[in-house]
Amino acid sequence: MTTKAKLLAFTIDCSDPRALATFYSEVTGMEITYAEDEYAAITDGTTSIYFGRVAEREPVVWPSPDKQFHLDFRVPDIEKAAKEYVALGATRPEFQPGVTEEGTRWIVLQDPQGHLFCVCPEQS
Repeated sequence: MTTKAKLLAFTIDCSDPRALATFYSEVTGMEITYAEDEYAAITDGTTSIYFGRVAEREPVVWPSPDKQFHLDFRVPDIEKAAKEYVALGATRPEFQPGVTEEGTRWIVLQDPQGHLFCVCPEQS
């Protein structure tokens, strides 16, 4: 039997760890537990998101096959949350595969450093 692993953290490469930790702390409510120029961390006490400085990192163009990951977050009201996150520095790309004639199933956003994340309804 394969040893089962429990997710401890997810690390995001970025040019400004402190700023990105602040952004995601606002989005998630997770506490900033470490913030320096080279490295920062937020946590809910169980799972953490780490941010490591990679000065040369370039954001991907969306949509493209260069996307390596994205985070999904559940929220009570996706349109309201998207507006709030844009006010914090996120952008809302034109291409939205979750928006159809039947309605909005999810919204794709890019954080202030260009990483993609989705805002999803609590029930989906």
